[in-house]
Amino acid sequence: MLKRFVKYYKPHKVIFTLDMIAAFLVAAIGMLYPILTRMLVQEFVPNQNWTYILVAGAGLLAAYLFRMFLRHFIQYYGHTMGVRMQAQMRSDMFNKLEKLPFTFFDNNETGKIMSRMTSDLFEISELAHHGPENIFIAGFTLIGSFVYLSILNIYLALICFLMIPFLFGISFIFRRKMKAAFTESRKAIAEINASLESSISGIRVTKAYTNTEKESEKFEKSNKEFVTAREKAYSAMAKFFASSQFVTDAFNVVILVAGGIFLAFDLIDLPSFSAFVVSINLFISPINQLINFMEQYQNGTTGFKRFIEIIDEKEEIDNGTKVLESVKGSISFENVNFNYETSSDILENVSFDIEPGKTIALVGPTGGGKSTICHLLPRFYNIKNGDIKIDGTSIYEYTLKSLRENIGIVQQDVFLFNGTIKENILYGNLNATEEELIDACKKANIYNYVQSLEKGIDTEIGERGVKLSGGQKQRISIARAFLKNPSILILDEATSALDNTTEMLVQNALNTLCQGRTTIVVAHRLSTIKKADEILVVSSGKIVEKGSHDELMSLDNGAYKLLYNNQFKDVDSSLTDELEASIVIS
Repeated sequence: MLKRFVKYYKPHKVIFTLDMIAAFLVAAIGMLYPILTRMLVQEFVPNQNWTYILVAGAGLLAAYLFRMFLRHFIQYYGHTMGVRMQAQMRSDMFNKLEKLPFTFFDNNETGKIMSRMTSDLFEISELAHHGPENIFIAGFTLIGSFVYLSILNIYLALICFLMIPFLFGISFIFRRKMKAAFTESRKAIAEINASLESSISGIRVTKAYTNTEKESEKFEKSNKEFVTAREKAYSAMAKFFASSQFVTDAFNVVILVAGGIFLAFDLIDLPSFSAFVVSINLFISPINQLINFMEQYQNGTTGFKRFIEIIDEKEEIDNGTKVLESVKGSISFENVNFNYETSSDILENVSFDIEPGKTIALVGPTGGGKSTICHLLPRFYNIKNGDIKIDGTSIYEYTLKSLRENIGIVQQDVFLFNGTIKENILYGNLNATEEELIDACKKANIYNYVQSLEKGIDTEIGERGVKLSGGQKQRISIARAFLKNPSILILDEATSALDNTTEMLVQNALNTLCQGRTTIVVAHRLSTIKKADEILVVSSGKIVEKGSHDELMSLDNGAYKLLYNNQFKDVDSSLTDELEASIVIS
């Protein structure tokens, strides 16, 4: 893990080197005070060298002034380096997230991912800046002060040195507990962020159902878990600091007693002992600095470990070598089986063919596997066994990029980015011209609405298009699909949440969009798919019926006929029961 951390320093070698030089000079200047103190007590005052005293004072003041500029450099450029390293890690994490499969996002909440992207990386950047600097300054000061103390009196210096193993012992004992506690603390922060993100995103639902108290209860649960985790972390840290501080306090007691004995037996003179007492703080200070550094070290290493966990996640597998181009649009599902890893098979031996330019519709009860079939075609998930082919070639032989470039998707739950209408439509083709953009708006039946807005196509739509109606969002997504101009189109319940008037506008736009493209339609409103070339009834992961609307309606007690009649005629509960029984039996 250390090697992976160090690589982020490489682009900043110059700043890092200058930062370490500045840290060395800061530590060296810190050694001047006890040295000048000894000279003052031993030579300048006894010999009444007032000029030397004034020169020494002026020199020390000048050195401290220089140290002030060095500290400014360390604080500014050191933190700048840390922020740049943090930005690089954030870029690496974002790019990694873009390459991860859908299963990762199925299993990880957005708030937890955001926590790793923000608070964890902040702690890492603080460690990246302060870590080497603190270790360098403390290490040099510790060694330098020990050498100086040895010159004053080797025996007293060795007594001080023998106290250090006690600190290492305490550090070793409590370090593991601190690491475990801070890891749990990080997880608790992620839980709070996840809860907060969920509550804020769903604030309109919360208000609509007057469930503010419920959301507060959920948040407080995460908040209390965070407090408990943080208390454990601080408990481990408090034990570490209190024990370590006791050992450092014991330094003064030991030196006082040992120094008194040495003075009594003439093993040290008074000026040297006075200088030793002044200098002992120079020896203890870096030890305290290293002790205080432990909390930052634990936070930083814990954050980096969580960062590495995401960086090491398995990316989407893309072994394809062929580029999907000049697409005719034939599609074949051949004995496809699929599950979501933690569940039983969602699809079982699903097989069907679509001729180029034809439209098939998938109908059936909720949870039957219709949307799953749509997700498998662009390889959002990988099948368990079987094969899916486009133009006679397995989709696993095509590169993911070329495969998805040729497939357009319009879903019921439209996702729009925070920005303008124009930016969201251009997502279908970032290089589209203004004429192409206007043409897409007209075909999607959204142009007149856009023209009625004060800022037109440059109107801000708010987070996830909150300022738009469902039909407006849907037509923007259709305009986006027009710009993409895919050879294969998937319509996943694109009109099921719309009122009748809006549905007509959207359906007309969809009919235009489908022309000349191989299309898969998932629909609950069966009136929208009567003209499909073929209708597949999907239930419990299997295709139980297939045929045109007229063919399926001619089947006595067929699953499709029962679905259709249930939707468009007055039916009693017995017919509903018959429908469910028929689908299960099939």
